[in-house]
Amino acid sequence: MPKVGGKRKGAGRPPGSPNKATITKEQARDALRTIILREMDALAAAQISHAKGLQYLVYRDKKTGKFERVTDIESVNQDENTIEVWEKDPSVQAFTDLMNRALDKPKEQEQEVEIKGALRLIHEVPE
Repeated sequence: MPKVGGKRKGAGRPPGSPNKATITKEQARDALRTIILREMDALAAAQISHAKGLQYLVYRDKKTGKFERVTDIESVNQDENTIEVWEKDPSVQAFTDLMNRALDKPKEQEQEVEIKGALRLIHEVPE
């Protein structure tokens, strides 16, 4: 009776050849990289403005009392609405990310631990 199962010559994916899932991930990564490189200037400007802090114009509708962001100043009736400038604080995380990308992430510092004091050992011999 022939042997069933086990390792067979020529079976499986050849060593060193990429898996189909790996090829799919690499293609998706390349597509995303192309999109990001195309929009690099706009993305960097947005990240920089976020690190500096954002400002945007809002108006308060007197009828509803809700604040809404102004996208078109001509559409806002300035007699019936209150217009304000709101600010968002600068983002430390955005600044840190920009610095890490521009100047490389700083090397982790080794922590030096010093232990001071004395240890007193007492050995008692049982009777």
